[in-house]
Amino acid sequence: MEGLPPVITWPPLQTLMRLTLALAVGLFVGLEREWRGKEAGLRTFGFASLLGGLGGLLGPPFALLSIALLGVLITFLNWQSLRSEGTTELTTSAALLVTGFTGVLCGLGHTVTPAAVAVTAAGLLTWKERLAAFSHQITAEELRSAILLAILAFAIYPALPAQPVDPWGLIAPRAAWVTVILIAAIGFVNYLLWKGFGARGVEMTGFLGGLVNSTVTVTEMANRVRESAGRLLDVAYRGVMLATAAMALRNAVLLGLLSFGAFVDSALPLVLILLSSTGLALVRARAPAKAESEAPTLPLKSPFSLLSALKFGLIFLALQAVGTVGQNLLGRFGFYAVSAVGGLVSSASAVASAAALCSHGTITPAVAGMGAIIASLASAGINFVLVARVSEQRSLTLRLGRSLGVVVILGLVGAFVQTRLPGMLH
Repeated sequence: MEGLPPVITWPPLQTLMRLTLALAVGLFVGLEREWRGKEAGLRTFGFASLLGGLGGLLGPPFALLSIALLGVLITFLNWQSLRSEGTTELTTSAALLVTGFTGVLCGLGHTVTPAAVAVTAAGLLTWKERLAAFSHQITAEELRSAILLAILAFAIYPALPAQPVDPWGLIAPRAAWVTVILIAAIGFVNYLLWKGFGARGVEMTGFLGGLVNSTVTVTEMANRVRESAGRLLDVAYRGVMLATAAMALRNAVLLGLLSFGAFVDSALPLVLILLSSTGLALVRARAPAKAESEAPTLPLKSPFSLLSALKFGLIFLALQAVGTVGQNLLGRFGFYAVSAVGGLVSSASAVASAAALCSHGTITPAVAGMGAIIASLASAGINFVLVARVSEQRSLTLRLGRSLGVVVILGLVGAFVQTRLPGMLH
């Protein structure tokens, strides 16, 4: 008769450390359940994690057996809760399963992952009221927008071809979609900030709105100036200047994320546009402003929409294709002309298109940076045109004309110096 198999030998210190970590993970998660007075509390979670840890030490079959035994325990827990209170312990059951799996990870030798999962699980349990209150405050439109953004990022993007789909190499769907996702994400984050802070002042409203779309922001402010018969001149002026500053900041961030080389070759003029717009926004009118009504509320009804995504995507593809053709037929001056027109429509799309062309090697970083500068200056110029046509206030038009003129001049000076920097450094 054969003898019994030899006893498995484990390194004592290493085994003790794994089981100790498993116990600590279980106690950490169970502390919150104990504080809430749940049937499964500190000791139950500690035992569940230790069970998973032992299963991990013994090997995959025993790890699966430990999770199965934990499932039996959860079944009895919910059966007892149904008998006594008429409800189930779904959250506690889910937490026990997660804790059991973290114990298995500890038994297998993992350290960072089970600790991070335990902290996350404890946070989800502790922030129950805050998460519930937050979810109840979300509107149906915001929820749909968040789901749509997730679909665009995690469902559609991986399915798009990474290489151009046309024989001329003009249309690269995945590159265009990255820009759509990026612009949508910036708009979504800005919407959350705007909703959290509210319209406490036209300065914040103008800056946050300018991150999404400076044209919409400036148009809305000009409408409010006309409707208030000039009572919002001073604050509208500051709001427009801050919207221009936000536009420059957003374009710089887009360049930095999509093409760092193009960002370096356009950093100086973009910084000058940002600083000059911000500085001029802080300059108050010499005469005391008239009584001002409430700050304008921007029409950001939805943080994101499919129409917005398609619009930015189509603009980006069109600018990318036209920019490539212009570059091939007319050289860099054709691309600059396309950037100027694109800046009047959507400087974000024009800047993203320039960065994408640069990353693909179609244009140099210097040309892409200059195209981004031209698009940003064109966007600042169209802000003046919008105010002049919509606000119907000559004093505001003149004041903005002077300030935006200074911004454009400084941007042009910065662009001139930027083009001379490589030669000056040599």
